[in-house]
Amino acid sequence: MTDAHRQHPLPHAREDRQTARTVPDTPQTRNPAYRLAFVDEDFLCREELRPVRLQLELLKPALLMDEAEITSTVVLFGGARIPRPENRADARTQTLRDLTAQYDEARAFARLVTEQSMATSGGRENVIVTGGGPGVMEAGNRGAMDAGGRSIGLNIVLPHEQAPNEFVTPDLSFNFHYFAIRKMHFLVRAAAICVFPGGFGTLDELFEALTLIQTGRMERVPFLLFGESFWRSIINWDALQEAGTIGPDDLELFRFVDTAEDALALLKDWPHPRTRREWHR
Repeated sequence: MTDAHRQHPLPHAREDRQTARTVPDTPQTRNPAYRLAFVDEDFLCREELRPVRLQLELLKPALLMDEAEITSTVVLFGGARIPRPENRADARTQTLRDLTAQYDEARAFARLVTEQSMATSGGRENVIVTGGGPGVMEAGNRGAMDAGGRSIGLNIVLPHEQAPNEFVTPDLSFNFHYFAIRKMHFLVRAAAICVFPGGFGTLDELFEALTLIQTGRMERVPFLLFGESFWRSIINWDALQEAGTIGPDDLELFRFVDTAEDALALLKDWPHPRTRREWHR
């Protein structure tokens, strides 16, 4: 609820916060015990307050995305180490140099999705969401900006982490302490999930999302793996099925694609009826 919609006559928390800053300077008011609980950062960071911090990280992005009228998203997972094509020569390995093509595909795909979103819903549906970092994430946010649309970045505090990439829409750029809450925000509005080549973080996101769909804890949404040769080289999907550790139909939960155009066409023809409507408007 915004300030304009407040109905009650009680003082606003902001008013009391400001008033508390102007109290007389005494031994009592200088003591941390006197601070208002909701502005006392040391108190909020106590071990016992973890449930409150979890709730805050769930609430803040949800409220701001609701206020931005974002009804659904298209998730782009992918590696931070895949460089821009013009920086191809700086990549550490030949594989990373070859994967610069995926940067272009992610950018093109995000642009196409955003153009369609703006044409059919005013940019409220199928908004691109990434981890907000470099590599494929940057390409996704950049493609949305190319189309003149908005995109979301869900960053997380890491020892080596950078600022969000420059293409994330500023008022949709979020930062997280808890991986679990961040991953929840990736999926809670997802109309489609698209996974580009990446490392441990990308694999974690890929398999958590697949597991949720496999176990019926999440609706079956379009699930695309970009770069078939990469995914088949690092994961022996058929061996999992032959071993019986996944079900006979589990390999039907996702599809491989190699180009942005093929991905968009597959989204429109995805066989699951609940999501097909979103791509035929």
